[in-house]
Amino acid sequence: MRRVIEDINLAGTGRSVRFAGTDMILERFERHDENLLPPMEFYKRLIIFGLLALGIIMFSLGIGMLGYMSFEGLDPVDAFLNAAMLMGGMGPVNTQYTDGGKIFAGFYAMYCGFVLIFSVAIFMTPVFHRVLHHFHLEGEKPEGQK
Repeated sequence: MRRVIEDINLAGTGRSVRFAGTDMILERFERHDENLLPPMEFYKRLIIFGLLALGIIMFSLGIGMLGYMSFEGLDPVDAFLNAAMLMGGMGPVNTQYTDGGKIFAGFYAMYCGFVLIFSVAIFMTPVFHRVLHHFHLEGEKPEGQK
């Protein structure tokens, strides 16, 4: 695993901060001068990104359940139903009776919209990268090759 160190200039101060990390997810993508991944490696990458997106969704579902349980006093099954329906875009099932529950439901709905976009983007990143990388490789073929 290679180690990455970045220098980031602090706005106009002349000083910089160094960040170190090892083998971040985005570093695993092949560069423009490398060949496409074999299909099985690509499927593994797709599964990893799918699991990452699923983890974000499950974490968000847990936040919704905790919110409904604490603000509305719902039992875990009803809290799951409300959080899942809101994440799916259908809206809550139970009526919110407390002001805290109503405010939570509103903010949670906005958060769920963001999570949907973010999760789809994470899951589709390997696909977009592969398509763009494929077109880039086609553009670099010497003349006379098909």
